[in-house]
Parts: sequence; structure tokens; C-alpha cells
Amino acid sequence: MNLDLRNYAVRTDLAVESKEIAETVHGGPLSGVQEQVEEQDGIKITRLDVTDENASRQLGRMMGHYITIEVPGLRSHDTDLQEKVSAAFAKEFGEFLNKIGIAAGAKVLIVGLGNWNVTPDALGPLVVENVLVTRHFFELARDQVAPGYREVSAIAPGVLGLTGIESSEVVQGIVERTKPDLIIAIDALASRSLERVNTTIQIADIGIHPGSGIGNKRRGLTQEILGIPCIAIGVPTVCYASTIVNNVLDLMKSHFNAESDNGQGTETKQIMGLLNDLSEGERLGLVKEVLEPLGHDLIVTPKEIDEFIEDIANVIASGLNLSLHEAITPDNVASYTH
Repeated sequence: MNLDLRNYAVRTDLAVESKEIAETVHGGPLSGVQEQVEEQDGIKITRLDVTDENASRQLGRMMGHYITIEVPGLRSHDTDLQEKVSAAFAKEFGEFLNKIGIAAGAKVLIVGLGNWNVTPDALGPLVVENVLVTRHFFELARDQVAPGYREVSAIAPGVLGLTGIESSEVVQGIVERTKPDLIIAIDALASRSLERVNTTIQIADIGIHPGSGIGNKRRGLTQEILGIPCIAIGVPTVCYASTIVNNVLDLMKSHFNAESDNGQGTETKQIMGLLNDLSEGERLGLVKEVLEPLGHDLIVTPKEIDEFIEDIANVIASGLNLSLHEAITPDNVASYTH
């Protein structure tokens, strides 16, 4: 087949998935990538450090530090589990700040990227609604601010299609005026794995490029552009239709191969023999042919996204409140969110 597959590659914003793909391609672990995995109470935490340029090229990820928190149980809407995830996120985020050298009293600007009119893309604005903002107190009544709070401001700049202004330009103007020490940008991501949609939180110190998850190249929020450290927090809320089909074909292939190994007959071998001969690119090419009348791929989100996006925004906001303000504890954190 002579197919142009550039727009139909398996896309992901998650570093752990990029690592899985790269290890499959290169046939084993990559040098220049340090990994630490920890799992407890249904919460899996993976810490990745990409330490050299060669590993960065192989992964397709910038050099830096990445933390991935995977919680399959988040789909069950268990409030007790959500509280545990908030606490785990707060602990990891606090240690992450120390790791990259952010001072305890650093002034923080939280940027909620995304379109509040589109539910899967509303994560950033919803987090901004729930975080505790304190900068106005420090500006107007600093002597009345109790110990244990730091200066935090927040903005949801909208998207280019609504405002006509790049999010990065909006944030740059705010940074020049308010002079924060750190930016925390929250955005929705895309995943290649159905299991990770709506169940995963990623933290990274490389900044963020709005729209990159759905193939839109926008001016980024990075330290190089804004002049201060930029931490990205993201949750995969969508998956490409082509990726879903590719995953289904892989599952079918594994299932029928297992049946063939158990002596279930030659018909299975004959059917799956066709798939066994197709590369991932060729399978994606078949999907492209089906989607060609639309002119593009489809981006899919679960039907429960309305309820989930509220839950995960609250989890992240609670975790940020816990990690940024010493006066906020697991016992009183619920008082600071909706």
C-alpha cells in the first residue's frame, strides 16, 4: 500500500506511553531514561527522568522530569479514592517542586488551558475555579494574611478560537505585570491507551504547548518563552479513533493467536494471518481509508465525561491547594473547593 500516514500516527501526550512505544521499536530499555515505579492502594506512580539528548529523540519528549499517576478506580466515582488520589498528588507535587528547585514561598500563577465550552477540554478552567487564589490578599492586606499561605493567582485565558489571542501571549503579559516565580499550566491530553483515558494524571517540568494533543501546533508556555519555570499538569480525556481501532486489532490478534496455540483450528490462523502480516502503520492506513470522507481522524471521549471532568478537576485542585499552602491539610481541604 502507498499511503500517506503522517496524520494517522499513534499520538500520545503521556511520557510513559512514549517510553513503551520507544522500547518496542528499539527492542528493550533505553539508556538515558531513569524509571522508578511505585504502587499502593490502587495508585500507580511512575517517575521518569529523561537525562540525555539521544533518549529525548528516541522518546519524542524533551529532557526533563515526568511523573505519571495512574488510578484505574477513578472511573468508579469513589469519593474516598478521590481523596487518596488528591493526597498522593499533593505529596508527589510537593516533592516535584523541591526536586526542580522551587522555593517554599515562591509566587505561583496557575493557568487553566482549554475551552470551557467543550467538556473534554474544560479541565483547566474547572481547576482554576477550584484552586485557592490569594494574591489579592497579599497585595491589599499582606499584614492580615495568616502564616501557611503563599501568593497564588490563577487565570483561564480561553482558546485562540474564542479570543483571537494565543494563550501564551495572554500569559506572557500577565507574567510581565505580576512577576510570579512559577507557572503551573493545566490542560487536557490525548492518550494512545483506552485504559489511561480518565484515569491518569501527568506532571512534567517541560512546560506545555496548547492544542498539541489534537495536532494543533501553538506557541508554548515554556521557560524559554516566559522566563520562569513552567510545570505542566495534564489528564488524558480523549483518544483518537484510529488509535482505538489499532488497540482493538491488537487485542483481537492476541486473542486469536492464543486460541490458535490452544489448537482451536486452522480457520483462526488463516484469518489472523492477515493481521499478523500488517504493520502498525498499515493498520492505521486502513483506518485512514475509512475516515477519508471526513477529511480527518475522529477524537473520541467517554460518554461519562461530564461527571468525570468535574471529579478530576476537584482532585487536582485539592492536590494543588494541599501542596501549595502549608495551612491547608487533608482535614480541611474540602473547605477550599466547590
